[in-house]
Amino acid sequence: MSSSSSTPRSSTPATTGTATPSSYLSSQINKSSTMDSPTDLAKPRILCLHGGGVNSEVFRLQCRSLIKHMGTDFRFVFADGPWFCDPGPGIVPVYQDYGPFRRWLRWLPDQPCLDDEAATEEIFYELERCKCEDDQRGATGEWVGLLGFSQGAKLAASLLYDQQIRREKFGHDTTAAGSASTTNYRFAVLLAGRNPLVSFGEYSRSPALVPAGGLSEGFEYDRQSPHILRLPTLHVHGLGDAGLHLHRRLREQYCDPDTSEVVEWDGDHRVPIKWKDVQPIKEWVDKIARKEGLL
Repeated sequence: MSSSSSTPRSSTPATTGTATPSSYLSSQINKSSTMDSPTDLAKPRILCLHGGGVNSEVFRLQCRSLIKHMGTDFRFVFADGPWFCDPGPGIVPVYQDYGPFRRWLRWLPDQPCLDDEAATEEIFYELERCKCEDDQRGATGEWVGLLGFSQGAKLAASLLYDQQIRREKFGHDTTAAGSASTTNYRFAVLLAGRNPLVSFGEYSRSPALVPAGGLSEGFEYDRQSPHILRLPTLHVHGLGDAGLHLHRRLREQYCDPDTSEVVEWDGDHRVPIKWKDVQPIKEWVDKIARKEGLL
C-alpha cells in the first residue's frame, strides 16, 4: 500500500488540534512506511479518494481492514484533495493530530469559490501527481479501479463516468484538458457516496450534474438523470447513516441497475472494519477483477 501527500496550490490551511494520537494508529503509520516488495509494486492499483475534511493518511487508516483483506491482490494508493479545509464530521478527536485536512469539492458556502475549469484542473493535477509519485516509488501495476468514501465516493463515481462519456463522445479517451489519457478504470467502490455526479467539462454539462466548482451538497434534481454510469459500481451503504437516502439516490438516479450493486451494513457514516462487512466488498471486487482478467 502507498499514499501520496500533496501541497495545495491555492488554499488556506486548516487549524489542527493537539491531542496525542493513539498508539494503535501510530503503529499503523509505522507499518505503512516499510519498503515495498517487487510483488507489491506489480499489483493492480486502486486509486483511493478520501472524504471531505480528511486526507490521504487518515483515509488509509480508515481503510485498514479493506487493505488487510484485499491488499494481497491489489495495491491501494491514496491521493490528497487540492484544498485545505476544517476537519470533517467525526474526525475530531480521534484524528485531529493528523491535519491539515483537505477536500475535493465545495460543500459549504463559505468555502472559497473557483471557476469550474480551474477546479477541474486542480483535481486532475492532484490525481496525476499521486499516480506519478507512486510510479516513482517503482510501482508498475495497472490502474484498475477507484475507491472513495463520502465526498471521495462522489468523486470516484464522477471520474468513472467522465472516462465513460469521453469515450462515448470522442471515440477515444482524453483528459478533461483534451490530451491523451491512460485511465482504464474497470470499477469503483463507493462508500457512502451521495448524488449527484460531477461534470468535468462541456461534454457533460447538464442540470443533472453539479459543476466541479459548484456546491456539491444541497443539490436538487428530482428526475432520472440522462447521464447514466454504466461501468461497474458497488454502493456500500451504512443503514445508520443520516445521508442514506442520498446515497441511494446516487445509484437510483445516476447508475445502471444492471452494472451496479448495493451492499448495506449495520453502521453509520464510516468505513466498514469488521470482516463480515468487508467480505461482500472483497467478493464483489474479486468478481469484477476476474471478469476483467485482472486476477
